[in-house]
Amino acid sequence: MATDKELNDFLANVERRAFKQAVYAVRKDESALDIVQDAMIKLAEKYGDKPAAELPMLFQRILQTTILDYFRREKVRNTWVSLFGGFSRQEGDDEEFDILSSYEAEEGTAAAESSADQFERAQTLRLIEEEVEKLPARQREAFLMRYWQDMDVAETAEAMGCSEGSVKTHCSRATHALAEALKAKGIKL
Repeated sequence: MATDKELNDFLANVERRAFKQAVYAVRKDESALDIVQDAMIKLAEKYGDKPAAELPMLFQRILQTTILDYFRREKVRNTWVSLFGGFSRQEGDDEEFDILSSYEAEEGTAAAESSADQFERAQTLRLIEEEVEKLPARQREAFLMRYWQDMDVAETAEAMGCSEGSVKTHCSRATHALAEALKAKGIKL
């Protein structure tokens, strides 16, 4: 168990090297100082009761984790800054800025679809679900496991208690039956 003096001596001895290591990693003196300080505080709070011989390895691990945490925070911060950076108010704007009024959805996403397209897609999904319900039980079971639950052939065969060939047959019959039923209703796949 390290005494307070041993802990203080260790931290004083490792301070410069830890700072250099952090500066090389993050390339900012202020951030490196914060990282080293956080690492030292964590070591003293959580591992101050460990033997003095274990302190160097513990501190090194804490320092590396704190550096990684810094990069994670920076990545999140930069993502938000880049997302909202283009939404700044222009000089002369008297109105209060509203991000939702200036947000444009990306092409090809559900948010960019018109309400008519969303309604049509919902209707198509409802028709598909109705046709899936009409399939024979084994075909429906194989189809749902394979294509809606993303199980592979072996997993589906094991869950259904049949051979992989049977799963393939059930899926093939189900997809052909669904294609025919949906084509009869005017839905092109």
